[in-house]
Amino acid sequence: MQVAVVTFDGFNELDSFIASALINRCRQDGLEAFITTPTPVVTSMNGVEVTGQRPMEFATEADVVLIGSGVKTREVVADDRLIAGLSLDPARQLIGSQCSGALVLARLGLLGDMPACTDRTSRPFVEAGGVTVLDVPFHAEGNIATAGGCLASQYLAAWVITRTLGEAAARDVLDYVAPVGENGQSVERALRAVRAGEAALR
Repeated sequence: MQVAVVTFDGFNELDSFIASALINRCRQDGLEAFITTPTPVVTSMNGVEVTGQRPMEFATEADVVLIGSGVKTREVVADDRLIAGLSLDPARQLIGSQCSGALVLARLGLLGDMPACTDRTSRPFVEAGGVTVLDVPFHAEGNIATAGGCLASQYLAAWVITRTLGEAAARDVLDYVAPVGENGQSVERALRAVRAGEAALR
């Protein structure tokens, strides 16, 4: 199973790197994430240049697509050519967004009436698009999920791992990366957020 971590110019390093790093701890189980970019090289909001591992077209064929955030997301959603290249299908793909990535999901018409999570800076722009924003870090309905707050990227990754490999696999990954001495509470907090986000509207 392949995961496209869609990363635009001006991206937030925490969003793309945390999600991809956690997911890539499951390579031996067949789950692998790739930084997926619209140009060969993208520059983060803090000036870090990254060479994409896969071109944007990869998002169409990936099993999972995560849309990262950044300081140029509003420019991304205004770029008709760029958006047209993101042909995603929630019937066969798991699709998630981090923070301002919710604007991309909304622009693609994937949210519908679904409420979303985003960060405080992006919230007014997401709401201006008619999307209800929740005051929680993670929310999922079916094959679509959104996360709000940079460190909620661990919840998005945990959701992907749980949905593809099971909760035990997600627990193992979260336990490995948890701060020493805080393993138990860190794992349970993350999994609780994912469970709550999926159960909220049941």
